[in-house]
Amino acid sequence: MTDWAKSLLEGSRRALSRILTFIENNEASAPALMAALYPHTGKAWVVGITGAPGTGKSSLVNVLIKAYRAQGRTVGVIAVDPSSPFSGGAILGDRVRMEEHSGDPGVFIRSMAARGNLGGLSRATRDAIRVFDAAGFDMILVETVGAGQNEVDIVRAAQTIIVVEAPGMGDDVQAIKAGILEIADILVVNKADRPGAAQTVRGLKAMLELGHPSSKESLISHHGRLTEVPVLPATNTHEAIWLPPVIQTASLEQKGIAELITQIEAHRTFLTDNGKTAAIQDRAIELELYERLQASLLQRMIRATPPAQVLDLVRRVRQREIDPQSAVETLLTQNDGQP
Repeated sequence: MTDWAKSLLEGSRRALSRILTFIENNEASAPALMAALYPHTGKAWVVGITGAPGTGKSSLVNVLIKAYRAQGRTVGVIAVDPSSPFSGGAILGDRVRMEEHSGDPGVFIRSMAARGNLGGLSRATRDAIRVFDAAGFDMILVETVGAGQNEVDIVRAAQTIIVVEAPGMGDDVQAIKAGILEIADILVVNKADRPGAAQTVRGLKAMLELGHPSSKESLISHHGRLTEVPVLPATNTHEAIWLPPVIQTASLEQKGIAELITQIEAHRTFLTDNGKTAAIQDRAIELELYERLQASLLQRMIRATPPAQVLDLVRRVRQREIDPQSAVETLLTQNDGQP
């Protein structure tokens, strides 16, 4: 495992691909690899691209790759595709749209299956981001599944969040009530060459005028909470407020891309100059620790519980002898103190 980590740090594409596979498959070697690579992370800037299906997220990522490569920056891309609820498989088709970059040594594109995760990201995405970071990529673009309003996990994995909208995707009321818009650092109206783009821009600006969270720090603590846990004390959020700009783009014509990149850099400067980066990272790490703790405790509980005991409780719940919560309490009581 040390050899794989060393090869990655030396720039090996093969090591990068293999380590990403280890992590995605949750192999036994993955924790040791992440522990070896983690001290080498923290340099890349992570940009999340999310939004409803059909808004042109993949096409937008494609032209962003071109723009960053023209600046001489290296780009890592993680495209999370939906998994079938029946077969569990995923098409992983976003790489087809970005195939023109396959021969560029400064670009690495990895598709990952969501595997049923409802937050728009694969469970392994955060570790994959760290692998790209350790590999020395300047920019990491993370494209979420595109499932709709519940895609808020990206706010805890990226520093700059781009929410992509498109004309004809819903009325103004729908735009205002969609919680996914609350996570935006930058709002993009893609396919702006289509009719209705101006109306979509007006609707988004009206939403911003009604009120937008003044700090992603509190937003991270709010979205995606899996359990009631203490939250780190909030910092003073009244000193500086970032109001998300609304940018019109047309990916196929590459219109508005220069302005979008300018706004990404402006947001990065805003967070850095106002000392918000560390606070945002603290809250994201806090929630990640609780999520990992929850997953580890669940696995430990499952290993300590005999299958026959579970089947017996299933039978009792089915026959209405006990309710599901009482069954869970029974498991917790009987396995209390198990290693």
